[in-house]
Amino acid sequence: MAEREQARERRAVVSGLLVSSALCVTELIGGWWTNSLALLSDAAHMATDVGALGLTLFALWIGARPASERKTFGWYRAEILAALVNGVVLSVLTVFIVLEAVQRIAAPEPVAAEGMLAIAALGLGVNVFVALRLHEHQQRSLNVRGAYLHVLSDLLGSIGAIVAAIVMLCTGWLVVDPLVSLLIAALILVASWTLVREAVDILMEAVPPHVDVERLSRQLQSVPGVEEVHDLHVWTLTTGRYALSAHAVSRLPCRDDRLLDALREVCEREFGIEHVTIQIEHENRRGAEPRH
Repeated sequence: MAEREQARERRAVVSGLLVSSALCVTELIGGWWTNSLALLSDAAHMATDVGALGLTLFALWIGARPASERKTFGWYRAEILAALVNGVVLSVLTVFIVLEAVQRIAAPEPVAAEGMLAIAALGLGVNVFVALRLHEHQQRSLNVRGAYLHVLSDLLGSIGAIVAAIVMLCTGWLVVDPLVSLLIAALILVASWTLVREAVDILMEAVPPHVDVERLSRQLQSVPGVEEVHDLHVWTLTTGRYALSAHAVSRLPCRDDRLLDALREVCEREFGIEHVTIQIEHENRRGAEPRH
């Protein structure tokens, strides 16, 4: 089942990559032809979509490689690094868009609104297609979610470009073009901040958002035979894969296997943590292990 899901993810990403690449070239040419900063901004954003999808495809491939003696967890974190790169690139992109938009607000330039409207409408259709392809997979992978956020914010940017073109056709107000560019920049910044924050949390081995450590500790200590749980650590290996390590002090003289099974069941059933490493200590060993 997992291999089938990964194959479906790859197909969704490949189709999105091909369509987005074609649209990126179209918007770059169209933005230059119509002199629309909103279209050029959307094309630049689309270029990051292409990069994000390319990185996503690479991460899906390398993340499937088996573990080795030097990389005992495998290549799970490749997708997190790719997501971090996507977020940083998006953040840098907003600076250039904002600088150009400010210049055009001060000195508006003529825009071929009819051509801009046609190309923006095409961009909207493509972004809707790609977003629908990625939507069902984005909850299972931070990297795919990063690409999905790229496309979703680009979809909103296409809507903004359409509105700007209609306003210019109806009123001749040229300042709306750079104003929409600023809106697109804001959308990019929100998406990039979310992506960078989540990636950094995982790389810093922060506790997963859905795990309440105090509640987890209480649940483990409520297992019959457990006197105390200490040195409890919970972190994310990659999206949807969580790990836990802990020491459990047992009141029972033996039956460690049964106790471990009960503790693992709590971790998996209540918190979705599948990679569990717990060391059982008996009361006569209390204090013998260093605590962190």
